[in-house]
Amino acid sequence: MTLVAVVDGTGCSPQQASKKAGQVWLRPLIALLMALPLMESVASSTVTVRVSVIAPPPCVVNGDQPITVEFGEVMTTRVDGNNYKMPVNYSLTCIGGNSNALTLTIAGNATSFDGAALLTDKAGLGVRLLEGSAPYTINNQIKFTYPGKPELYAVPVQQRGATLTGGEFSAAAIMNVAYQ
Repeated sequence: MTLVAVVDGTGCSPQQASKKAGQVWLRPLIALLMALPLMESVASSTVTVRVSVIAPPPCVVNGDQPITVEFGEVMTTRVDGNNYKMPVNYSLTCIGGNSNALTLTIAGNATSFDGAALLTDKAGLGVRLLEGSAPYTINNQIKFTYPGKPELYAVPVQQRGATLTGGEFSAAAIMNVAYQ
C-alpha cells in the first residue's frame, strides 16, 4: 500500500493544513465568546406597538329585512325555467367604505339537478337564480362596483322527468355582500 501526501499549495502536509484550519476557526470563536459579556451590558427596552384595525362598515342588504320573491299561482305543467321569472328586488346601502369594489354571494343549498337552482321543499322543484340573463351558480361570488348592484332574477325549474305536485313551496338562501 502506498500513501501519498497531498500538498495544498501552502507547503503544508494534510495534517498541518488540518491543524491550521482548526486554528483559523478557533480564533473567531474565542473572540465571539469573549464579546458575550460585553453584549450582556447593552441596555434593552421593550417596544410596544399599538395598532387599530379599522374595518369598513358593513353594507346593509334590504334594510336588514328578508327578501321575498312571490311567484303567485304556478301551474305545475308550465314550470320550464322561463315561465314565472320574477325580479329579486332588494336594496343595498354601503356607507363610508374606502372602496366601492364589492362582492355578492348567495349562500344556500343547490338542487342536485341544477347548480344554479336553490333546493325547495318540493321534490323535483328548484328556484333558479339568474344574474341578468345568465344562470348564477349558488355560493359563487359576483364582483360589482357600488352604487351599482347585480340584477337578480328567480324562476322555478323542475328536474327532468319529475312530476310536480300541487301546493306551496319555499326555498331559502342568505345574501352576503362584502368589500373586495
